[in-house]
Order: sequence, then structure tokens, then C-alpha cells
Amino acid sequence: MDDLSQDDTGTIEEMAEDSILSRQTSVNLVPFVGQRFVSQDAAYEFYCGFAKQCGFSIRRHRTRGKDGVGRGVTRRDFTCHRGGYPQMKPAEDGKMQRNRKSSRCGCQAYMRIVKRADFDVPEWRITGFSNVHNHELLKSNEVSLLPAYCSISPDDKSRICMYAKAGMSVRQMLRLLELEKGVKLGCLTFTEIDVRNLLQSFRNVNRDNDAIDLIAMCKKMKDENPHFKYDFKIDGHNRLEHIAWSYGSSIQLYEEFGDAVVFDTTYRLDAYDMLLGIWLGVDNHGMTCFFGCVLLRDENMQSFFWALKTFWGFMKGKTPQTILTDHNMWLKEAIAVVMPQTRHAFCIWYIVEKFSEWFSPLLGSQYDDWKADFDQLYNLQSVEDFEERWTEMVDRYGLRANKHVISLYALRSFWALAYMRPYFFAGMTSTCHSDSINAFIQRFLSAVSQLDRFVEQAADIVNYSDRAGAKQKLQQKLQRVCLKTGSPIESHAASVLTPHAFGKLQEELVLAPQYASLPVDESFFQVRHHTQADGGCKVIWVPSQEHISCSCCEFEFTGILCRHILRVLSNNNCFRIPDQYLPIRWCGVSSSSTNTFQTAKDKSEKIQLLESMASTLVAESVETEERLDVAYEQIAVVLSRVKDIPSTTRKANVGASNCPPDLMTLPEVEVDNGDVRFTIGNSHESVSSGKLKERRPKETVESNRKRTRHCAGPCCLSVQ
Repeated sequence: MDDLSQDDTGTIEEMAEDSILSRQTSVNLVPFVGQRFVSQDAAYEFYCGFAKQCGFSIRRHRTRGKDGVGRGVTRRDFTCHRGGYPQMKPAEDGKMQRNRKSSRCGCQAYMRIVKRADFDVPEWRITGFSNVHNHELLKSNEVSLLPAYCSISPDDKSRICMYAKAGMSVRQMLRLLELEKGVKLGCLTFTEIDVRNLLQSFRNVNRDNDAIDLIAMCKKMKDENPHFKYDFKIDGHNRLEHIAWSYGSSIQLYEEFGDAVVFDTTYRLDAYDMLLGIWLGVDNHGMTCFFGCVLLRDENMQSFFWALKTFWGFMKGKTPQTILTDHNMWLKEAIAVVMPQTRHAFCIWYIVEKFSEWFSPLLGSQYDDWKADFDQLYNLQSVEDFEERWTEMVDRYGLRANKHVISLYALRSFWALAYMRPYFFAGMTSTCHSDSINAFIQRFLSAVSQLDRFVEQAADIVNYSDRAGAKQKLQQKLQRVCLKTGSPIESHAASVLTPHAFGKLQEELVLAPQYASLPVDESFFQVRHHTQADGGCKVIWVPSQEHISCSCCEFEFTGILCRHILRVLSNNNCFRIPDQYLPIRWCGVSSSSTNTFQTAKDKSEKIQLLESMASTLVAESVETEERLDVAYEQIAVVLSRVKDIPSTTRKANVGASNCPPDLMTLPEVEVDNGDVRFTIGNSHESVSSGKLKERRPKETVESNRKRTRHCAGPCCLSVQ
């Protein structure tokens, strides 16, 4: 812009287009040469208001100072936001930056102010002004969308920060602010992008300090609870490279249910430029359980090797039988080195979500048919059937030379069920359980605020999930078991398995009568559906050794006997499932509730565990009169021993204050016309004869429960 470099001495430029000024402007708002201002900021605000009504925004452009005299800045130029031209700047490594689009087009509109000091009173005067633009000006409803006018007030910043900590999405924040301010949809002074940039600015503050505080927090938790495990690695620049941790309760859960593990590494904390990895599993009630967490600076084989080795150390050298991960080749290589005996597989939902990108443009209208055929192929039980159907499907859609199809086939043993069924995955390959895992991860991510509090807040989420799971387990126990077949096998399984596992077995029992069991020899049976003329599954049954197996490998895959085996057992007058086919990990008895009490880090957590055990005791006792009598006698003895231990009112009050109100209310047991009736958690929920009922509460008990939602990443704790 050559005209902006003219001398300060009173350059005057006339406006070429009077029509520009007629656009919702008054004479008083039009800058003129000689106009005076008390400061640069006052001049900027004036010109900014003028520009907004005309349909453009401005930016500070060029300054000039008289350093020799010590007068500081003596001239300032303001230009249209589209003034000048974009320039390519070399990056630090010598490479050019990527070519980003720019709105600059060399617009010549500007306003120049010069500092004067008449009678020793400094002031700023307009010495040059032009309102000639070489681009179209925006309408009033468009100009408000320019970045210069998308301002967020300090009060709105505080509210946005609070909403982010509550786990709200950006769109939910905007809608709530619109309702609070009473403005129409999309009429706030800022946009979704502005809110996202604000949140990102919060996250970029004090990254290094947060990492130091995170290590300090882990050390503090280790001092408070010796069962807490953590480890970290510092790089050559004294920056946190990796950190992993696990809680005492998580290690105990892994000892019982660590035979099948999901290691999710699909999320990244962009605010701290670290990859988030979470180890998860499933317990005997089908609930998702947390095993450990890791933050990695880089995504490569060395990082994953460190993470797996550290996790292996946390779990006392116990490796899982199977592990599910996303489609990551570096992670695949690391698992092969650290856990060579573990069967590694890819989560199918991470593969399928890439299909639209891989195959939709290529197949067009055939894409939906391809997905349906692939789903059928994925669920095949026989390797031979899979190989045959794969060849047919690839030829049908002409994908034999496609690089993604070639890669999928080369890795088929990592995702196709036909290759995975001989290994135990605890049902975690199902879509239903993948949704449960994803929901847990979303709750986990909502705990992220500042990095230094991540470990502590994640512990709260894990404890919250444990309490919610304990209540759901209790409700499962209290629901009366409904026997659908009348088979002795069914009643035997109902007395041993958890409601979750029994429900799976019961589904197979209901379908078993639809299959024909055809003996081939003394210990070999062919089992197929009554509509099939040939084929079917091969079942081997050796009664003397109580050995039974099926070619479908359902028991090996899920730990639940299949319909084919149950049909053979029923036809051969077997009225009880052999103990080895009722895995301990699916049985109702678990030692985690008692052992976890010893690993509880504080008094409030022990109170919560005690409440859970008391609720379980009531649930088990109502099964029979004999159980009720034994429970009453034992509780009377324990209560007498507890009362003999000295206590003070002050300590009791301290204990009560550390425990949530709903956890301080132990189950109330009543007898109403011979029926046992008790209340769980608080007086609003009552159970009678295994069925939930409602009754008027004796006392009003308020319970505040924290809702967690997905949050894209950490946000600030406070806004100055």
C-alpha cells in the first residue's frame, strides 16, 4: 500500500464513493482529517464502529516512532482487514508453510493518526483517510461474523469454562447461552469456532507445569495408598514423555478379570499433544471395568513397548489371554514383543468405520450391499467357509486388486471371528459391549480438566462407575430368576452363574430344542438345525472324562456353552453342567469385594464398600428362610462386637460427613405379612420378594449425582 507511506504532514484524501457512507451511517460517525482523539485506543474504537456499519473490519497496520527524542510511537495506520497481500513465511526447518487461504486482496482503505503535543497536552489527529475498497462490503447480518466483531465477554468466558468442565459439547454451550440471553438461534456475538479457539487457549497454558504437577499428584496418591501404581519417563529436554498409572482396586479387578483386555488408543489430548491409552475389561456381571491408563507423547513402537511393559509390571507380570486394540501396526508389533503368548485381535468397529472412506466412492450404489456381505462374512464360524466366501465376495465387487482389501485379507486372523473363536474374548467383540466400552471412555474423557488433576478426577470417574455397577449388580440379584425351559441344567446354572452369564446361557438353552442331535459314534454327534438337511456342528462328548467340545468354539470364545452342546447333554440324560464348563470368572462368588476393602485409600471409600457388602448380604439372604436365619444370627454377633469397640460422637460425625447421603442409608429390613421387604441405598427404593416397588419414604433423603458427558479435551479450571 504505497499511499500509506506518505509523510505525516496533513495528507488529505477524498472519498470516491459517497454511496458507501450512506449505508446506515451518520455524519458524526464519518472520520475526517483533523479529527482529534485522546489516545490510540479511542481512535481505534471510533474507526472500528465506522467500519462495522459500512460492512468491513479493520486491523492495526503500521507504526512510526521518534526513538531519539523518546516520544515513543508517533504515528499509527489502521487498514481494512483485506488490505495488503498474503506472504509465504519460511518455517523453522527451512520448509515453506502450507498455502492457507487468505482474504487479503490489497484493499487501499485506511485511516492514519499522528500524535501532536500542543501546549504540552498530547493528542492524536487524523492526517489521512480513504474509504475506497476494491471488494464487496458485507451486509449487516454478515459483518457480525467477522473475527474482529466476534468478541466473548469475560462473563461468557467464565460460563463457557464452567460448561466445559461439566462435559457439555460446544453446540450445547452455544444453545444454552442463546436461551439465557434470549437471542435467536445463531445470533450470539461469537460463533462455534470462537468458542473452540477459546477452549484451546485455556488448554495451552502452562503445559510443562501441568506435567510436573501431574507427577506430583501421582506421588501424593502413592503416599496415601501404597497399592496405587504409577511410572513415568522424562525425555532429553526434561519434558514428560510418558506416564502410566493404575489404582489399587483396578489391579485387584485385573487379577480376577484380566483374562481378556481392551487397549483403546484412539483418543488424543490435543491440548497436551499426548496420546491417551486406556486398558479396560469386563467383570462377571458384564460390566466394563477399568484396569489402567497411559499418556504417550509419540505414537510409535517404542512408546507402545514402554506402555505395555509398564502395564505388565503393574499387574505383577500377569499377561491377558487375549487383547483387543484398534488397527495400529506399531501397537501390533509391540504386543508381539512384550506379550508373545497373548492372542492379539483388532476391534472390528474401528475397521468398519473406515469403510465409507475406503469403499463408498469406489462402489457407489453397491456400497450398502458390500457392507451387508462383509457383515455376514465376519460372523462366519468356519475358516473354510470364510475363505470360500471371501473369494466370492471380492470377485463379485471387483476388488481383488484394491489395496485395502489386500491388507484386510493379509490381517484376517486379527479380525475375522472364524480365526478368533478358539480364544476367549469374554464377549467383548459384540457391538453391544463396544457401545458400553465407548460410553465408559466418554465418561472418562469428561474427567479431563487440567492435566495435573487428571489422575485424581479419573479416580472419581472409576469410583463412580464402580458404585453404579454395584447398584446394577444388586438389582440383577434381586430380580427373580425366570426359568424358561424347566430343565435341571437351567436351574443348576441359575444357582451358580451371575445373572449376566446365566442370561447368555439361557438364550442358548431356549434355542437348543430346535436342533437335532444325530449320533455318529459313541462320543461323536452331528448337531444341526431342524431345517437343515445336512451339515451342522460336530460335538464330542466323553461322559467318563466329563469332556465335551463343539466345532463352533462358542465356549472357548465366550465361556458360555453353546446350544449344540446343551442339546447333546439333554439328549444323553445329563442334568448338570460339569464344573469345568462353569468358569469361575462368570460365577456369582467374587473375592474382589472383600480384598478391595483392604486396598481402599480412605474412610469414605471403605464406607461405600461396606454398604455394598451389606446390600449384597440382604440380596443373598432373602433367597430362603434358612439363609435369613443365618444372616440374622451372624449380623447380631458382628454388631455386638462393633458396639464393644470404643467410639466418640465426633468421630462418627466425621465419618458421616465424608460419605454421600445415599451411601449412609443402609438397607432397612421389614417383615410385612410374612414377606421380606427392604430398602436399598435410600428410602425411595424398596424391594419385596425380589421385585422393585415404590412406597412412601420415612424420611426425605436428597441425593446429588454428578452427570458426566463427553468433553473433547481438558479445559481451564478458572478464568481470570
